[in-house]
Amino acid sequence: MTIPRGPAIMLALGLVLLLDVLRVFLPSLITLFGRAGETPPELMGLYAAAWFILPFLALLAKPRHALLGGAAALVLTRILLQAGVSQLYVASAGVTAGLVFLYGCAHTVPRRAVPIGVMGGLSLSLVVHLLLDGVDLVWRDGLVPWLAVLCVCAAFLSLLRPPVAEVDRAPALTWFLLGPAMLLTGVAATGWAKPEQSPTDLWQMLVGTGLLAAVLVMAVVQAARPPLSPVFDLMIGVLLVAFTVLFTLSAPYVAVLLIGWLGALLAGTARPDYPAGRRPGVAVLGGGLVFFVGLFVYYAAYDMNLGFPNGQILVAVAVLVAALSVITALVRHSPPPAGPIRLSWLPPAAAVLLVGLVTLGAPSAPPVRAKQGDTFTLIAYNIRMGYGLDGRLSLDKIGAWAAAQKPDVVLLSEVDRGWLLNGGHDDLARIARRLGMRYHFAPAADQVWGDALLTNLPVKQVHSHPLGSHDYPTGAQAQTVVLEVGGREVGIVNTHLQAPEGQAPEVAAIARALAAGRDADEAGHSAAGAGEQVRRPVVLAGDLNTRPTDPAMEVLKAAGLSDPLTAFGDPPTSPADAPKERIDHVLLTKGLTAVSAQAPRLPYSDHLPVLTTLRLTSVDQEG
Repeated sequence: MTIPRGPAIMLALGLVLLLDVLRVFLPSLITLFGRAGETPPELMGLYAAAWFILPFLALLAKPRHALLGGAAALVLTRILLQAGVSQLYVASAGVTAGLVFLYGCAHTVPRRAVPIGVMGGLSLSLVVHLLLDGVDLVWRDGLVPWLAVLCVCAAFLSLLRPPVAEVDRAPALTWFLLGPAMLLTGVAATGWAKPEQSPTDLWQMLVGTGLLAAVLVMAVVQAARPPLSPVFDLMIGVLLVAFTVLFTLSAPYVAVLLIGWLGALLAGTARPDYPAGRRPGVAVLGGGLVFFVGLFVYYAAYDMNLGFPNGQILVAVAVLVAALSVITALVRHSPPPAGPIRLSWLPPAAAVLLVGLVTLGAPSAPPVRAKQGDTFTLIAYNIRMGYGLDGRLSLDKIGAWAAAQKPDVVLLSEVDRGWLLNGGHDDLARIARRLGMRYHFAPAADQVWGDALLTNLPVKQVHSHPLGSHDYPTGAQAQTVVLEVGGREVGIVNTHLQAPEGQAPEVAAIARALAAGRDADEAGHSAAGAGEQVRRPVVLAGDLNTRPTDPAMEVLKAAGLSDPLTAFGDPPTSPADAPKERIDHVLLTKGLTAVSAQAPRLPYSDHLPVLTTLRLTSVDQEG
């Protein structure tokens, strides 16, 4: 039952490099190839599928050549990505190279090394991702990230050995399940619901990222232990499916329980009494296709109506993993080897250390600061998941620019807090730390995608109102906030309209109700009459996907909202590289006037931000 350490570590490091490449490849499809909606999703799907199908050409090569050639190409692409060379195409080639490497591994890595290598690679990649605050080394400049990447690549290459002629290969099923395991682990590890307001309590961090880090370590331990009885595998399979169902129902922190059982199931499929598969290389490539199809369909649901909730994709994959694992346990030919299971002190100690590193480094909460006077500065910015025009992650640059403007209120659209498709990082937490601001998140498409307001001003009320879909699958909401400026109430409506023709009347009614003095949580349910007096000035801002001359804008103006940017040159905001139209707005009711307004030319998104300084005028707060 001895685990060959060299092949296991080689496989784990190869998976770390492949996942690094995937977290560049996937968002590059959206930001570079697709340009965030300009390219039909079918064409993006065909382009992405090609790089998962090309590895099947490895069937024509000897496993040794696939192993060594795929490893060398994977290292080369990873280094080129660190250098920022042709990001989209290098990452695409890296995906193919990584799958070819896995094809070679399927024929040459000993059976006992496979489960620990797979779970070790998945867990190491995700733990490092957590410790780096979601901003992987590939997005970081400087000597230290370069040295770290080169050390990983050198260690990986040093473990490559000419494969022996005969090896006790893992069953094809074990290799096939790598793809589904990557999908479940990748989505669940970062896609769990984050706290919607800061500061975050320590217990929430412990149950969230801290516990996740610990579970990843223990999942590796599960993968290293001898397989247990079929009853154990059946129980674990049922739990895997149950926790996946709960995860899709937005149950917080269930993701850690989902991931924790994968190691045990993989170990069960590689039991020594189960015969080796005849074509494990085909199996691992087939599992890669399951990963791609499952991922693409899961996230395509936010742009097209599939006719069923996209969470059913994850449930189906979990059922597949559980069913195949249990079937393998039931048809084994002899009982698993007996003997005590010895776990060293190292894995639990590593888990405790990771919990400490992830949670104790949390910054202190910014204090609430009352603002004197009658002016305040507001930024409205669609950040496109934090990716700039060059396709590189620009969260720190966005935060640095915004901080330099010394804003009082920042409104963000297209905030991603964990989609694997976009790299699995928390945009909001990262930008909030750079700004030194508290935040209020408003989920829209799902629990980790939506809009956010950041401010250190006193916030009296905050609420999110779902908007009608109007045949547009991507969810939209209107976040209503009541805050204080100079001791006076100001209402904020923060939204990103997806279907302006239908949603503009909804947000117009919400803004009118908030201006009439309704509470934030009531504004979406009790609209004010058109002639009712304005008791509280209101700002409606965000990416409205509406031009100043569109009918939807007339609906907003009829609700008492004015467009002050027309007096400041009517600056266009989209697209950011050659702006031609203004679809990002800051609209005002009676009681507010714009002192200044501009749309600075920044390359950190496909939109330009709207930066305004607003002044309170003479609205009677008492009515």
